[in-house]
Amino acid sequence: MNRLAYNILFTLVLPLIVLRLLWRAVKAPAYARRWGERFGAPRLSAQQQALKGKWLWLHAVSVGETLAAAPLVRKLLADHPDLPIVMTTMTPTGSERVQALFGDSICHVYAPYDHPWIVNRFLRRFQPHTVVIMETELWPNIIHCSKAMGARVIVANARLSEKSFRGYEKFAKLGKPMLQAIDCIAAQAEPDAARFERLGVARERLTITGSIKFEIDLPDDLAQKRDAMKASFAGTRPVLIAASTREGEEEHVLHAFKQCLQTMPDLLLILVPRHPERFKPVARLCEQKGLTLVKRSEHSVVTEQTQVFLGDSMGEMLTYFSVSDVAFVGGSLVNTGCHNVLEPAALGLPVIVGPSQFNFQSICEQLESAGALKTVPDANGLAQAVLQVFADESLRHTMGAAGRQLIEDNRGALQRIETLVWQACQATRI
Repeated sequence: MNRLAYNILFTLVLPLIVLRLLWRAVKAPAYARRWGERFGAPRLSAQQQALKGKWLWLHAVSVGETLAAAPLVRKLLADHPDLPIVMTTMTPTGSERVQALFGDSICHVYAPYDHPWIVNRFLRRFQPHTVVIMETELWPNIIHCSKAMGARVIVANARLSEKSFRGYEKFAKLGKPMLQAIDCIAAQAEPDAARFERLGVARERLTITGSIKFEIDLPDDLAQKRDAMKASFAGTRPVLIAASTREGEEEHVLHAFKQCLQTMPDLLLILVPRHPERFKPVARLCEQKGLTLVKRSEHSVVTEQTQVFLGDSMGEMLTYFSVSDVAFVGGSLVNTGCHNVLEPAALGLPVIVGPSQFNFQSICEQLESAGALKTVPDANGLAQAVLQVFADESLRHTMGAAGRQLIEDNRGALQRIETLVWQACQATRI
């Protein structure tokens, strides 16, 4: 498939995309808002319109990429306060995180759909001189049209799993020209760079910076938030967190948890679903499984009889980790590629994940090699790993220390990526 065929196909499926947006809005009403942005027509203030041609466009997808981009945005704002930044996401949860993190210090809108007419409409409003795409959110028209308008395109914190590599390889006529148009790909690790090179990216356009996700700065008030949450827990109990679980995964987690209760009847599970529209269904699932439940949103005391503490809030993941002893990171017992394993590692928690790790493949491999992470095949394996880690205090300490040390050893990606971005800005600005 080449780009012409892709554009024809995208035009044909665009009505289906709109219908899907409406369907998603049934569960998450935020999807029904701000459609003009998705079609390349954001509402800009007179001040923002006056900055046309001066923008840096940074594109993330959802919460994960937004959090990964946050240190870069903060550093750019601190080092280059006159640089206007427009940051795009594709999901309401990503939008909420951008607004919570940065407020009015940057411009945030939804990303345009990857149709040439829509993308060009968006580009005419901002005329960005530099486009920074986080990780692997690569869209043919966004890249082609940005280059045609004279912008430099950088992929920052780039990762390419073997699974994604095979996908691009199947559509080489579309993917290869797109990848070759990118000015710089800042890869997380050598295996990522090697896969991009196998897809036709020239080595001189590849650089290995490490992962910006290692640049974790814990908030100053985390200890205070931890103590406040712990104050709502009655007694002293071992705590397991299942973080960022996806649809269908809670069944596996609760099956493993009930096995653990047979050996550790005082074990408390903090269960944090990935998406807010799933809070209520997950609560019902826990009750159907016969488990006693307390919801964070109700601000009730977690009694000694409580078995599951449902994290039905946004922006508190680090606090949930901080009151836990062992972390299972979701998206890994279902085939969605795993979520951020570095946050619990930064807090010194042993980390357990399932076999689906393609979103964090290199990082999971590094953590596992360092002895900070365990991979389990299924729910039964999760139960066994949880019991093993809780039974051995020395193992918990060793795994937690190994994770912290790996993060410390891999700092520096932020400065390297910011340098690449600023060099691109200087090459294309006025």
